[in-house]
Amino acid sequence: MKRFHMAWIILIAALLAFSVGWGLLWVYAHRDTVPDGTIAAGDGGGKHAAAGGEYRLTSSTSIPLGGVTVDAALQELNQRSDSLRGLSLTLEANGTKVQNKTWTLEQLGLRIDMKNARDMIAGLKVGRLWDKANYRLRFPKQLTVSITWDYRIFEKTVRSEWGYLDASEPVNAVRKITSEDKVIYQPHQDAYRLDTKALFANVVQAVKAELDDGWGMNAKPLSLPIAISVVRPNVTLERLKAEGIERMIISFTTDFKASGAGRVHNVTVTANTLQDWVLAPGEVFDYRKVIEATRVKYGFREAPVILNGELVPGIGGGICQVSSTLYNAALLIGLDMTERRNHSLPVSYLPKGQDATFAEGAINFKFKNTTGKHLIIRTEVKDRKLTVKLFGTLPKDVRYAIDSKTVKVINPPVKLVASAAVQPGGRLLMDAGKAGYVVETYRTMYRDGKVASRKRISRDTYKAQPVVYGVAPENSGPGAGLEGPQTQKQLIEDGVNE
Repeated sequence: MKRFHMAWIILIAALLAFSVGWGLLWVYAHRDTVPDGTIAAGDGGGKHAAAGGEYRLTSSTSIPLGGVTVDAALQELNQRSDSLRGLSLTLEANGTKVQNKTWTLEQLGLRIDMKNARDMIAGLKVGRLWDKANYRLRFPKQLTVSITWDYRIFEKTVRSEWGYLDASEPVNAVRKITSEDKVIYQPHQDAYRLDTKALFANVVQAVKAELDDGWGMNAKPLSLPIAISVVRPNVTLERLKAEGIERMIISFTTDFKASGAGRVHNVTVTANTLQDWVLAPGEVFDYRKVIEATRVKYGFREAPVILNGELVPGIGGGICQVSSTLYNAALLIGLDMTERRNHSLPVSYLPKGQDATFAEGAINFKFKNTTGKHLIIRTEVKDRKLTVKLFGTLPKDVRYAIDSKTVKVINPPVKLVASAAVQPGGRLLMDAGKAGYVVETYRTMYRDGKVASRKRISRDTYKAQPVVYGVAPENSGPGAGLEGPQTQKQLIEDGVNE
Protein backbone atom coordinates (compact mmCIF):
# COMPACT_ATOMS: atom_id res chain seq x y z
CA MET A 1 0.00 0.00 0.00
CA LYS A 2 2.79 2.32 0.91
CA ARG A 3 4.57 1.52 -2.34
CA PHE A 4 1.48 2.36 -4.31
CA HIS A 5 1.09 5.70 -2.59
CA MET A 6 4.74 6.46 -3.16
CA ALA A 7 4.53 5.66 -6.84
CA TRP A 8 1.45 7.78 -7.17
CA ILE A 9 3.13 10.69 -5.46
CA ILE A 10 6.15 10.35 -7.73
CA LEU A 11 3.92 10.23 -10.79
CA ILE A 12 1.98 13.27 -9.70
CA ALA A 13 5.22 15.11 -8.93
CA ALA A 14 6.65 14.16 -12.30
CA LEU A 15 3.49 15.27 -14.05
CA LEU A 16 3.56 18.50 -12.08
CA ALA A 17 7.24 19.08 -12.89
CA PHE A 18 6.58 18.28 -16.53
CA SER A 19 3.65 20.63 -16.57
CA VAL A 20 5.67 23.38 -14.97
CA GLY A 21 8.61 22.75 -17.34
CA TRP A 22 6.36 22.56 -20.31
CA GLY A 23 4.70 25.77 -19.23
CA LEU A 24 8.02 27.51 -18.76
CA LEU A 25 9.20 26.23 -22.14
CA TRP A 26 6.00 27.44 -23.75
CA VAL A 27 6.33 30.82 -22.12
CA TYR A 28 10.01 31.04 -23.23
CA ALA A 29 9.26 29.91 -26.76
CA HIS A 30 6.35 32.30 -27.11
CA ARG A 31 8.02 35.41 -25.77
CA ASP A 32 7.25 38.34 -28.08
CA THR A 33 10.52 40.13 -27.55
CA VAL A 34 13.90 39.94 -29.20
CA PRO A 35 16.48 38.24 -26.97
CA ASP A 36 18.34 40.67 -24.71
CA GLY A 37 21.64 42.04 -26.05
CA THR A 38 20.70 41.62 -29.67
CA ILE A 39 21.98 44.31 -32.04
CA ALA A 40 21.92 44.92 -35.78
CA ALA A 41 25.17 46.05 -37.39
CA GLY A 42 26.70 46.48 -40.83
CA ASP A 43 28.83 43.73 -42.28
CA GLY A 44 31.22 45.78 -44.40
CA GLY A 45 34.50 47.53 -43.85
CA GLY A 46 34.02 50.49 -46.13
CA LYS A 47 36.16 48.89 -48.82
CA HIS A 48 35.64 48.31 -52.51
CA ALA A 49 33.90 45.03 -53.13
CA ALA A 50 35.29 42.45 -55.50
CA ALA A 51 32.43 43.01 -57.92
CA GLY A 52 33.87 46.40 -58.76
CA GLY A 53 32.06 49.68 -58.32
CA GLU A 54 30.30 48.52 -55.15
CA TYR A 55 31.23 49.68 -51.66
CA ARG A 56 30.14 48.30 -48.31
CA LEU A 57 29.61 50.62 -45.36
CA THR A 58 29.81 49.90 -41.68
CA SER A 59 29.37 51.95 -38.54
CA SER A 60 30.98 52.30 -35.15
CA THR A 61 27.47 52.14 -33.64
CA SER A 62 24.72 49.55 -34.02
CA ILE A 63 20.96 49.30 -33.69
CA PRO A 64 19.93 47.94 -30.25
CA LEU A 65 17.04 45.51 -30.62
CA GLY A 66 17.19 43.36 -27.47
CA GLY A 67 14.12 43.45 -25.25
CA VAL A 68 11.78 45.09 -27.74
CA THR A 69 8.89 43.24 -29.29
CA VAL A 70 9.39 41.45 -32.56
CA ASP A 71 7.00 43.77 -34.34
CA ALA A 72 8.70 46.81 -32.86
CA ALA A 73 12.11 45.47 -33.89
CA LEU A 74 10.93 44.90 -37.44
CA GLN A 75 9.41 48.36 -37.49
CA GLU A 76 12.64 49.84 -36.15
CA LEU A 77 14.67 48.18 -38.89
CA ASN A 78 12.27 49.41 -41.56
CA GLN A 79 12.34 52.94 -40.21
CA ARG A 80 16.11 52.99 -40.10
CA SER A 81 16.31 51.64 -43.63
CA ASP A 82 13.75 54.11 -45.00
CA SER A 83 15.39 56.99 -43.14
CA LEU A 84 18.81 56.34 -44.63
CA ARG A 85 17.64 55.60 -48.15
CA GLY A 86 15.46 58.69 -48.21
CA LEU A 87 17.99 61.03 -46.62
CA SER A 88 18.34 64.01 -48.94
CA LEU A 89 21.75 65.10 -50.12
CA THR A 90 22.31 68.46 -51.78
CA LEU A 91 25.49 68.84 -53.80
CA GLU A 92 26.44 72.50 -53.96
CA ALA A 93 28.41 73.98 -56.83
CA ASN A 94 30.18 76.63 -54.78
CA GLY A 95 32.38 78.92 -56.86
CA THR A 96 31.18 77.67 -60.22
CA LYS A 97 28.37 78.67 -62.54
CA VAL A 98 26.33 75.48 -62.17
CA GLN A 99 23.12 74.79 -60.29
CA ASN A 100 22.89 72.93 -57.02
CA LYS A 101 21.13 69.58 -57.11
CA THR A 102 19.38 67.45 -54.48
CA TRP A 103 18.96 63.67 -54.54
CA THR A 104 18.02 60.97 -52.05
CA LEU A 105 20.78 58.54 -51.13
CA GLU A 106 18.79 55.78 -52.79
CA GLN A 107 18.83 57.72 -56.06
CA LEU A 108 22.58 57.96 -55.71
CA GLY A 109 23.00 54.21 -55.42
CA LEU A 110 22.71 53.49 -51.67
CA ARG A 111 21.22 50.07 -50.98
CA ILE A 112 20.26 48.76 -47.53
CA ASP A 113 19.54 45.05 -47.21
CA MET A 114 17.93 44.15 -43.86
CA LYS A 115 16.34 40.95 -45.10
CA ASN A 116 18.66 38.75 -43.07
CA ALA A 117 17.97 40.67 -39.85
CA ARG A 118 14.23 40.82 -40.48
CA ASP A 119 14.05 37.12 -41.33
CA MET A 120 15.96 36.26 -38.20
CA ILE A 121 13.65 38.33 -36.03
CA ALA A 122 10.50 37.11 -37.78
CA GLY A 123 11.72 33.51 -37.18
CA LEU A 124 11.19 34.04 -33.47
CA LYS A 125 7.44 33.70 -34.05
CA VAL A 126 7.27 30.65 -36.28
CA GLY A 127 7.85 26.92 -35.80
CA ARG A 128 6.97 24.26 -33.30
CA LEU A 129 7.40 24.85 -29.60
CA TRP A 130 10.68 23.05 -29.23
CA ASP A 131 12.10 24.51 -32.44
CA LYS A 132 11.04 27.99 -31.38
CA ALA A 133 12.63 27.54 -27.98
CA ASN A 134 15.82 26.18 -29.51
CA TYR A 135 15.84 28.98 -32.13
CA ARG A 136 15.50 31.60 -29.40
CA LEU A 137 18.14 29.92 -27.29
CA ARG A 138 20.64 29.96 -30.14
CA PHE A 139 19.62 33.40 -31.44
CA PRO A 140 22.76 35.40 -32.49
CA LYS A 141 23.71 38.51 -30.58
CA GLN A 142 24.51 40.42 -33.81
CA LEU A 143 22.28 40.53 -36.84
CA THR A 144 23.77 41.41 -40.20
CA VAL A 145 22.62 44.52 -42.04
CA SER A 146 24.17 45.01 -45.47
CA ILE A 147 24.70 48.62 -46.56
CA THR A 148 26.17 48.88 -50.03
CA TRP A 149 26.76 51.76 -52.38
CA ASP A 150 27.08 51.26 -56.10
CA TYR A 151 29.62 53.79 -57.36
CA ARG A 152 28.51 53.22 -60.92
CA ILE A 153 25.00 54.45 -60.13
CA PHE A 154 26.41 57.37 -58.17
CA GLU A 155 28.71 58.41 -61.02
CA LYS A 156 26.03 58.04 -63.68
CA THR A 157 23.53 60.09 -61.68
CA VAL A 158 25.96 62.89 -60.89
CA ARG A 159 27.33 63.04 -64.42
CA SER A 160 23.82 63.26 -65.82
CA GLU A 161 23.67 66.66 -64.13
CA TRP A 162 27.21 68.01 -64.45
CA GLY A 163 28.97 65.76 -66.92
CA TYR A 164 29.10 68.61 -69.42
CA LEU A 165 31.85 70.20 -67.32
CA ASP A 166 34.33 67.66 -68.65
CA ALA A 167 33.76 68.92 -72.19
CA SER A 168 34.89 72.45 -71.43
CA GLU A 169 38.38 73.57 -72.41
CA PRO A 170 40.51 76.28 -70.80
CA VAL A 171 41.07 79.49 -72.75
CA ASN A 172 44.34 81.39 -72.59
CA ALA A 173 44.50 84.98 -71.47
CA VAL A 174 45.15 87.36 -74.35
CA ARG A 175 47.15 90.56 -74.48
CA LYS A 176 46.24 93.02 -77.20
CA ILE A 177 47.87 96.25 -78.26
CA THR A 178 45.35 98.58 -79.85
CA SER A 179 45.87 100.89 -82.79
CA GLU A 180 46.08 103.67 -80.18
CA ASP A 181 49.03 101.83 -78.55
CA LYS A 182 47.02 100.86 -75.48
CA VAL A 183 47.82 97.54 -73.80
CA ILE A 184 44.68 95.65 -72.85
CA TYR A 185 44.24 92.18 -71.36
CA GLN A 186 41.50 89.64 -71.87
CA PRO A 187 41.28 87.32 -68.83
CA HIS A 188 41.77 83.59 -69.17
CA GLN A 189 38.96 81.12 -68.71
CA ASP A 190 39.37 78.08 -66.49
CA ALA A 191 37.86 74.74 -67.37
CA TYR A 192 36.42 72.33 -64.82
CA ARG A 193 36.53 68.60 -64.37
CA LEU A 194 34.04 66.70 -62.27
CA ASP A 195 36.01 64.56 -59.80
CA THR A 196 33.38 61.91 -59.06
CA LYS A 197 35.76 59.68 -57.12
CA ALA A 198 36.67 62.44 -54.69
CA LEU A 199 33.03 63.47 -54.46
CA PHE A 200 31.94 59.91 -53.77
CA ALA A 201 34.54 59.57 -51.01
CA ASN A 202 33.23 62.76 -49.37
CA VAL A 203 29.63 61.59 -49.60
CA VAL A 204 30.46 58.18 -48.15
CA GLN A 205 32.26 59.86 -45.27
CA ALA A 206 29.25 62.09 -44.56
CA VAL A 207 26.81 59.17 -44.64
CA LYS A 208 29.09 57.12 -42.41
CA ALA A 209 28.96 59.97 -39.90
CA GLU A 210 25.17 59.68 -39.98
CA LEU A 211 25.44 55.95 -39.36
CA ASP A 212 27.70 56.59 -36.41
CA ASP A 213 25.21 59.12 -35.09
CA GLY A 214 22.15 56.94 -35.00
CA TRP A 215 21.79 55.41 -38.40
CA GLY A 216 20.07 58.41 -39.92
CA MET A 217 17.21 58.69 -37.40
CA ASN A 218 16.08 62.31 -37.14
CA ALA A 219 18.98 63.33 -39.36
CA LYS A 220 18.92 66.68 -41.11
CA PRO A 221 19.42 66.91 -44.90
CA LEU A 222 23.06 66.72 -45.98
CA SER A 223 24.86 69.37 -48.00
CA LEU A 224 28.27 68.93 -49.58
CA PRO A 225 30.28 70.86 -52.14
CA ILE A 226 30.80 69.30 -55.54
CA ALA A 227 34.32 67.99 -55.99
CA ILE A 228 35.45 69.92 -59.04
CA SER A 229 39.04 70.25 -60.15
CA VAL A 230 40.08 73.39 -61.98
CA VAL A 231 42.01 73.10 -65.24
CA ARG A 232 43.97 76.28 -65.82
CA PRO A 233 45.15 77.31 -69.28
CA ASN A 234 48.84 77.54 -70.11
CA VAL A 235 48.62 81.32 -70.20
CA THR A 236 46.79 82.83 -67.25
CA LEU A 237 46.07 86.52 -66.76
CA GLU A 238 48.47 86.61 -63.83
CA ARG A 239 51.26 85.02 -65.83
CA LEU A 240 50.69 87.31 -68.80
CA LYS A 241 50.67 90.46 -66.69
CA ALA A 242 53.79 89.29 -64.87
CA GLU A 243 55.66 89.60 -68.18
CA GLY A 244 55.55 93.34 -67.60
CA ILE A 245 54.06 94.63 -70.85
CA GLU A 246 52.51 97.65 -69.20
CA ARG A 247 52.62 100.36 -71.87
CA MET A 248 54.43 101.77 -74.86
CA ILE A 249 57.71 102.99 -73.40
CA ILE A 250 59.27 104.50 -76.54
CA SER A 251 58.49 105.31 -80.15
CA PHE A 252 61.06 106.32 -82.75
CA THR A 253 60.50 107.27 -86.39
CA THR A 254 62.71 107.68 -89.46
CA ASP A 255 61.80 108.83 -92.95
CA PHE A 256 62.43 107.12 -96.29
CA LYS A 257 60.41 109.34 -98.64
CA ALA A 258 63.25 109.67 -101.13
CA SER A 259 63.67 105.91 -101.47
CA GLY A 260 63.03 103.99 -104.65
CA ALA A 261 60.54 101.14 -104.98
CA GLY A 262 63.09 98.43 -104.19
CA ARG A 263 64.21 100.12 -100.99
CA VAL A 264 60.61 100.81 -99.94
CA HIS A 265 59.85 97.09 -100.34
CA ASN A 266 62.88 96.04 -98.30
CA VAL A 267 62.12 98.43 -95.44
CA THR A 268 58.45 97.43 -95.38
CA VAL A 269 58.87 93.65 -95.38
CA THR A 270 61.65 93.75 -92.78
CA ALA A 271 59.42 95.87 -90.55
CA ASN A 272 56.62 93.35 -91.07
CA THR A 273 58.87 90.54 -89.84
CA LEU A 274 59.85 92.58 -86.80
CA GLN A 275 56.23 93.25 -85.88
CA ASP A 276 55.31 91.77 -82.46
CA TRP A 277 58.81 90.34 -81.92
CA VAL A 278 59.02 89.33 -78.23
CA LEU A 279 62.16 89.45 -76.10
CA ALA A 280 62.23 87.67 -72.74
CA PRO A 281 64.20 89.16 -69.84
CA GLY A 282 67.90 88.68 -70.49
CA GLU A 283 67.35 87.56 -74.10
CA VAL A 284 69.68 88.90 -76.78
CA PHE A 285 68.05 90.33 -79.90
CA ASP A 286 69.76 89.07 -83.06
CA TYR A 287 69.00 91.09 -86.20
CA ARG A 288 70.38 88.32 -88.41
CA LYS A 289 67.36 86.18 -87.46
CA VAL A 290 65.03 88.94 -88.64
CA ILE A 291 66.82 89.17 -91.97
CA GLU A 292 66.78 85.40 -92.48
CA ALA A 293 63.06 85.20 -91.71
CA THR A 294 62.32 88.11 -94.04
CA ARG A 295 64.30 86.59 -96.88
CA VAL A 296 62.38 83.32 -96.56
CA LYS A 297 58.93 84.89 -96.29
CA TYR A 298 59.15 87.92 -98.59
CA GLY A 299 62.50 88.08 -100.37
CA PHE A 300 64.52 91.26 -100.95
CA ARG A 301 64.77 93.54 -103.98
CA GLU A 302 67.63 95.51 -105.49
CA ALA A 303 68.31 98.92 -103.96
CA PRO A 304 71.40 101.05 -103.25
CA VAL A 305 73.72 99.76 -100.53
CA ILE A 306 76.92 101.19 -99.03
CA LEU A 307 79.91 99.06 -99.97
CA ASN A 308 83.51 100.07 -99.23
CA GLY A 309 82.48 103.65 -98.73
CA GLU A 310 80.40 103.89 -101.89
CA LEU A 311 76.73 103.59 -102.80
CA VAL A 312 76.30 100.73 -105.24
CA PRO A 313 73.32 98.64 -106.41
CA GLY A 314 72.72 95.58 -104.24
CA ILE A 315 70.07 93.21 -102.89
CA GLY A 316 68.56 94.30 -99.57
CA GLY A 317 69.19 98.01 -99.60
CA GLY A 318 67.12 99.60 -96.82
CA ILE A 319 67.35 96.86 -94.21
CA CYS A 320 69.83 99.00 -92.26
CA GLN A 321 67.22 101.71 -91.83
CA VAL A 322 65.12 99.20 -89.88
CA SER A 323 68.08 98.18 -87.69
CA SER A 324 69.07 101.83 -87.17
CA THR A 325 65.54 102.86 -86.18
CA LEU A 326 65.35 99.98 -83.73
CA TYR A 327 68.82 100.90 -82.45
CA ASN A 328 67.65 104.37 -81.47
CA ALA A 329 64.52 103.02 -79.78
CA ALA A 330 66.62 100.57 -77.75
CA LEU A 331 69.05 103.33 -76.73
CA LEU A 332 66.18 105.50 -75.56
CA ILE A 333 65.05 102.93 -72.98
CA GLY A 334 68.54 102.44 -71.58
CA LEU A 335 69.58 99.19 -73.28
CA ASP A 336 73.24 98.50 -74.07
CA MET A 337 74.37 97.02 -77.34
CA THR A 338 76.23 93.73 -77.50
CA GLU A 339 77.10 94.17 -81.18
CA ARG A 340 76.71 97.27 -83.32
CA ARG A 341 78.64 99.15 -85.98
CA ASN A 342 78.01 102.36 -87.86
CA HIS A 343 77.89 102.64 -91.66
CA SER A 344 81.09 103.60 -93.45
CA LEU A 345 79.27 106.69 -94.71
CA PRO A 346 76.73 108.91 -92.92
CA VAL A 347 73.09 108.09 -93.66
CA SER A 348 70.49 110.65 -94.59
CA TYR A 349 67.76 109.55 -92.23
CA LEU A 350 69.70 109.84 -88.92
CA PRO A 351 72.32 112.07 -87.35
CA LYS A 352 75.91 110.84 -87.57
CA GLY A 353 76.73 108.40 -84.77
CA GLN A 354 73.19 107.12 -84.40
CA ASP A 355 72.96 104.43 -87.07
CA ALA A 356 73.46 100.64 -86.95
CA THR A 357 74.45 98.78 -90.09
CA PHE A 358 74.18 95.14 -91.08
CA ALA A 359 76.25 93.10 -93.53
CA GLU A 360 75.50 89.47 -94.25
CA GLY A 361 78.18 87.25 -92.73
CA ALA A 362 80.22 90.21 -91.47
CA ILE A 363 78.33 92.74 -89.34
CA ASN A 364 75.36 92.04 -87.07
CA PHE A 365 73.24 94.12 -84.74
CA LYS A 366 72.53 92.77 -81.27
CA PHE A 367 71.34 94.07 -77.91
CA LYS A 368 70.27 92.48 -74.65
CA ASN A 369 66.93 92.99 -72.92
CA THR A 370 68.06 94.22 -69.51
CA THR A 371 64.73 95.72 -68.42
CA GLY A 372 63.98 92.73 -66.19
CA LYS A 373 60.66 92.25 -67.99
CA HIS A 374 59.52 91.19 -71.44
CA LEU A 375 59.77 93.55 -74.40
CA ILE A 376 57.52 93.61 -77.44
CA ILE A 377 58.76 95.26 -80.62
CA ARG A 378 56.09 96.73 -82.85
CA THR A 379 56.51 98.47 -86.17
CA GLU A 380 54.47 100.74 -88.39
CA VAL A 381 55.13 101.78 -91.98
CA LYS A 382 52.98 104.67 -93.12
CA ASP A 383 53.49 107.48 -95.62
CA ARG A 384 57.04 106.24 -96.19
CA LYS A 385 57.89 106.64 -92.54
CA LEU A 386 59.11 103.79 -90.37
CA THR A 387 58.18 103.79 -86.69
CA VAL A 388 59.51 101.33 -84.13
CA LYS A 389 57.68 101.10 -80.81
CA LEU A 390 58.81 99.21 -77.72
CA PHE A 391 56.28 97.99 -75.16
CA GLY A 392 57.31 96.89 -71.70
CA THR A 393 58.22 98.34 -68.32
CA LEU A 394 60.11 101.56 -67.66
CA PRO A 395 59.77 103.81 -64.61
CA LYS A 396 57.66 106.81 -65.58
CA ASP A 397 60.09 109.22 -63.94
CA VAL A 398 62.99 108.01 -66.11
CA ARG A 399 63.80 109.09 -69.65
CA TYR A 400 66.86 109.06 -71.90
CA ALA A 401 68.21 111.48 -74.49
CA ILE A 402 70.81 110.84 -77.22
CA ASP A 403 73.17 113.45 -78.65
CA SER A 404 76.18 113.20 -80.94
CA LYS A 405 79.06 115.53 -81.62
CA THR A 406 81.76 115.55 -84.28
CA VAL A 407 85.17 115.44 -82.64
CA LYS A 408 87.20 115.31 -85.84
CA VAL A 409 86.78 116.07 -89.52
CA ILE A 410 88.74 113.83 -91.86
CA ASN A 411 89.84 115.62 -95.03
CA PRO A 412 89.17 113.62 -98.17
CA PRO A 413 92.17 112.44 -100.16
CA VAL A 414 92.72 113.51 -103.75
CA LYS A 415 92.49 110.88 -106.41
CA LEU A 416 93.68 111.38 -110.03
CA VAL A 417 92.28 109.29 -112.82
CA ALA A 418 93.30 109.25 -116.47
CA SER A 419 90.85 110.91 -118.80
CA ALA A 420 91.24 111.38 -122.56
CA ALA A 421 88.94 114.39 -122.26
CA VAL A 422 91.62 116.37 -120.42
CA GLN A 423 94.34 118.22 -122.24
CA PRO A 424 97.94 117.64 -121.10
CA GLY A 425 98.70 119.79 -118.08
CA GLY A 426 95.03 120.34 -117.27
CA ARG A 427 92.61 118.69 -114.89
CA LEU A 428 88.85 118.12 -114.64
CA LEU A 429 86.91 117.83 -111.35
CA MET A 430 84.95 114.61 -111.64
CA ASP A 431 83.80 114.07 -108.00
CA ALA A 432 83.84 116.72 -105.30
CA GLY A 433 84.36 114.05 -102.61
CA LYS A 434 83.19 114.28 -99.03
CA ALA A 435 84.89 114.79 -95.71
CA GLY A 436 84.98 111.97 -93.16
CA TYR A 437 84.10 112.32 -89.50
CA VAL A 438 84.89 110.96 -86.08
CA VAL A 439 81.72 111.19 -83.99
CA GLU A 440 81.06 110.52 -80.32
CA THR A 441 77.55 109.75 -79.14
CA TYR A 442 76.33 110.17 -75.57
CA ARG A 443 73.28 109.00 -73.66
CA THR A 444 71.92 111.06 -70.79
CA MET A 445 69.51 109.61 -68.24
CA TYR A 446 67.06 111.93 -66.56
CA ARG A 447 65.23 111.07 -63.36
CA ASP A 448 62.41 113.35 -62.30
CA GLY A 449 63.63 115.78 -64.94
CA LYS A 450 67.16 115.99 -63.53
CA VAL A 451 70.34 114.56 -65.01
CA ALA A 452 71.13 111.29 -63.27
CA SER A 453 73.96 110.07 -65.52
CA ARG A 454 75.69 110.73 -68.81
CA LYS A 455 77.67 108.11 -70.71
CA ARG A 456 79.47 107.86 -74.01
CA ILE A 457 78.02 104.93 -75.87
CA SER A 458 80.01 104.99 -79.13
CA ARG A 459 82.90 106.56 -81.05
CA ASP A 460 82.32 106.13 -84.77
CA THR A 461 84.39 106.87 -87.84
CA TYR A 462 82.86 107.71 -91.21
CA LYS A 463 85.23 107.41 -94.14
CA ALA A 464 86.13 110.40 -96.25
CA GLN A 465 85.31 110.10 -99.95
CA PRO A 466 88.13 111.25 -102.22
CA VAL A 467 88.08 114.27 -104.49
CA VAL A 468 88.46 112.84 -107.97
CA TYR A 469 90.21 114.77 -110.75
CA GLY A 470 90.58 113.66 -114.33
CA VAL A 471 93.98 114.36 -115.90
CA ALA A 472 95.59 113.59 -119.20
CA PRO A 473 96.82 110.02 -119.34
CA GLU A 474 100.46 111.06 -119.39
CA ASN A 475 99.92 113.17 -116.24
CA SER A 476 98.10 110.53 -114.12
CA GLY A 477 101.08 109.17 -112.27
CA PRO A 478 101.82 109.74 -108.59
CA GLY A 479 101.82 113.47 -107.79
CA ALA A 480 100.73 114.44 -111.27
CA GLY A 481 98.59 117.53 -111.60
CA LEU A 482 99.41 118.75 -108.09
CA GLU A 483 101.94 121.37 -109.11
CA GLY A 484 101.02 125.01 -109.04
CA PRO A 485 99.58 127.39 -106.51
CA GLN A 486 96.69 125.12 -105.39
CA THR A 487 97.40 122.96 -102.36
CA GLN A 488 95.52 119.75 -101.55
CA LYS A 489 93.38 121.70 -99.15
CA GLN A 490 92.48 124.14 -101.86
CA LEU A 491 91.58 121.33 -104.22
CA ILE A 492 89.26 119.92 -101.58
CA GLU A 493 87.67 123.25 -101.05
CA ASP A 494 87.25 123.68 -104.76
CA GLY A 495 85.57 120.34 -104.97
CA VAL A 496 83.19 121.09 -102.11
CA ASN A 497 82.17 124.27 -103.70
CA GLU A 498 81.39 122.68 -107.05
